[in-house]
Amino acid sequence: MDFRKRPREDFPNTSSDQFKPPEKRDSEAALQDFGQWGVEDVCRYLCQEGHGKWGNKFREQEMTGVGLRYLTETLLDKMGIVPLGTRLQILHSLSKLWQMAAETTKVFNDPIHGHVEMHPLLVRIMDTPQFQRLRHIKQLGGAYFVFPGASHNRFEHSIGVGYLAGQLVQELSERQPELLISSRDILCVQIAGLCHDLGHGPFSHMFDSMFIPKMSPTSKWKHEKASIAMFDHLVSVNALEPVMMDHGLVLPDDLDFIKEQIAGPQNTVLLTQGWPYKGRPEEKSFLYEIVANKLTGIDVDKWDYFARDCYHLGIPNNFDYHRFLKFARVCEVDGKKQICTREKEVGNLYDMFHTRSYLHRKAYQHKVGHIIETMITEAFIKAEPHIKIQGSKGEMFTISTAINDMEAYTKLTDHVFEQILYSSSSELAEARNILHNITCRNLYKNLGQTQAEKRVVVSQLQEWAIELAKCRPKKDLQGVILEPGDFVVNIINMDWGMKEKNPINNMRFYCKNTPTKTTQISRNQVSQMLPDQFAEQQIRVYFKKRDEKTVEAAKINYVKWCMDNNFSKPQDGDSIAPELTPLKRSWAPNYDENDDEQDSQGGRSRAAVNIGQQKAKARLF
Repeated sequence: MDFRKRPREDFPNTSSDQFKPPEKRDSEAALQDFGQWGVEDVCRYLCQEGHGKWGNKFREQEMTGVGLRYLTETLLDKMGIVPLGTRLQILHSLSKLWQMAAETTKVFNDPIHGHVEMHPLLVRIMDTPQFQRLRHIKQLGGAYFVFPGASHNRFEHSIGVGYLAGQLVQELSERQPELLISSRDILCVQIAGLCHDLGHGPFSHMFDSMFIPKMSPTSKWKHEKASIAMFDHLVSVNALEPVMMDHGLVLPDDLDFIKEQIAGPQNTVLLTQGWPYKGRPEEKSFLYEIVANKLTGIDVDKWDYFARDCYHLGIPNNFDYHRFLKFARVCEVDGKKQICTREKEVGNLYDMFHTRSYLHRKAYQHKVGHIIETMITEAFIKAEPHIKIQGSKGEMFTISTAINDMEAYTKLTDHVFEQILYSSSSELAEARNILHNITCRNLYKNLGQTQAEKRVVVSQLQEWAIELAKCRPKKDLQGVILEPGDFVVNIINMDWGMKEKNPINNMRFYCKNTPTKTTQISRNQVSQMLPDQFAEQQIRVYFKKRDEKTVEAAKINYVKWCMDNNFSKPQDGDSIAPELTPLKRSWAPNYDENDDEQDSQGGRSRAAVNIGQQKAKARLF
C-alpha cells in the first residue's frame, strides 16, 4: 500500500507566493529595486531590520540605495557606528537585499552560450503555447534544404537573445552604477529579447518578405508587428500580469517598454513630439539599443544569430561579442545617452558587419535556398483558399489572414508544409505537386543573376517576366514557345543593415584615458581596404520548366534580355550561353574600363565600338 500523502484537491499544489498578502508581495517587489531608494527608504529598511537607532547616521551621510552595495565595515565605522557587532549585523541585513534581487534561476545548456541562467518570469513565458510554437519555425527557412546542419529554430535563438540582453544590461549596470539601472529595467530588457521573434511565420523571413507581399501587395505587415500582438495575446491568455507584478514589474509602463524595444515607438503621435517612447524616460534611451538597435544596428539579436547560424552552417564567425561586452559603456552623445565602445574595437565592428554580409551571400541568399523558398511560396499561394485554421470565437482563417488573429496564428508553423504535402485533397493537388518536386529535388532552374545600373523597384518584375518570354533571337531554330509564367524574376537586396549607409558612422567611440568623451571614426581611419559602398541589388531569374530544349531556349532569351537592358554579365547560373556572353564588350574576361578611354584617345570612337557590337549581335539575333 502506498502511504504517501495525496494533496487535497480543494487546495491546489501551488507556490506559497500566491498566499502572501498583496502588501507583502508589493514590499518584496520594492526590495528588489533598492537601487532606486532614497534616503528615507534606506532608513525605513534599517528600522525594519532592527537598526532604526542608526538611521540618523545614514541621513547625515545622505545614503541612498545606490550606495548600499559599496558599504564596508570600515566605512560604517567612519560614519560613527562604533560597535563592531552592530556594523556586521547591518552588513548582514544589507546582504539580504542582494539575495532578494537574485531570484532562483533555471539553467539551460545552450550549444552557443553554454549554461545560461534564466529568470523565473522568463521561464513562465517560455512555458506557454505561444512561445513553444517557436520550436516549429526554422530559423533559416528554406536554407535547411541546402545546409543539413541548419536545423535550428526560432525557439533557441530567442532564448539566446534573452540571455545576451541580460548580459549586456547587467554589464552596464555594474560598470556604471550612476545609470540607475533597476532590476525592473534588466528584467524588461530580458523579456524583450526573449519575445522579439514571437511574430515569425512559417519558414521565418520567407513568410513576411515573400508570401505576405504576394498575397497583399499593399500590406506593410512585418513580423515585428505580429510579435507585439502575440506578446499581448501570450500575457492575456496565460494570465501573466499578476505574475509580472509579483516579480516587481509595474504595469502598464513595463509592458509598453517591452513592446517598444521589439518594434519601436507604439504611439505615432509621439514621434513628432520629441521623445517618442512611453516605457522609459529619455535619460534611459540607451536601453532601447540592446535588443533591436535602430541607431547603429549593433544589438544582441545579431550577436546571437551570427554565432548560432555560423555554428549550424559550418561557417566561421569573425565577430566576438564578448569583447564588446567588456568595452561597452554609456556616454553622452548630442545630449542623449548612447552605448559606445573603445576606439580599438572599431575593427571588430567592421568584422561584425562583414560577417553579416558573408552570411547573406553564402547562406541567407543562397540561390538554391531562394529557389526552394520561391517554390514554397507558390505552393502556399495555391493552397491559400483551402487551408483553414480555427481562431478565436470559432472563426476560420487562411494562411495569410491568420496574422489577424493570434489564436489562429499560434497554430500556424512550418507544419503547414507537411499538411499540404501529405494531403489527399484534390483542391491541394497543384500545391502538393510543387512541394513534392522540392522533396524530389526537381527544382526551378537558376538562369543566373545580374545587376542593373539603377536601383530596381518590385513593380518592374512582372513586366520583366513578359520581356523575358518575348526576347527571342531572330534566327530561332528551336521553335520553343515560352510564357511569362515560366519565368520568376526576384530582386535580392543586400546591405549592412542600413541600406546605402555605413552603420558604423552612427557609432561613437571613447578612448581609454577619456571614457566620458566620444568621437566618430571614419572608414578611412580604419583601413583603405574597407568597402566604399554598403548596399547592392542582384536580379535573379529562375525558370520553372526542366526539359533540356526549353531550358536552352530560356537561357538564350535571358542573356539577350540582359544585353538589351544593359545589365552586367550574367553570373552564377546553372547554365549560361557561352556563345553569347562575349558579344558585349564589357562582358569580356579581360575587359578593362580604361580601354574605352584609350580607344577614344587612339582615334577609335566609342560609337565605332558600339557599331561593332551591334553587328556581332545582328549575326546571331
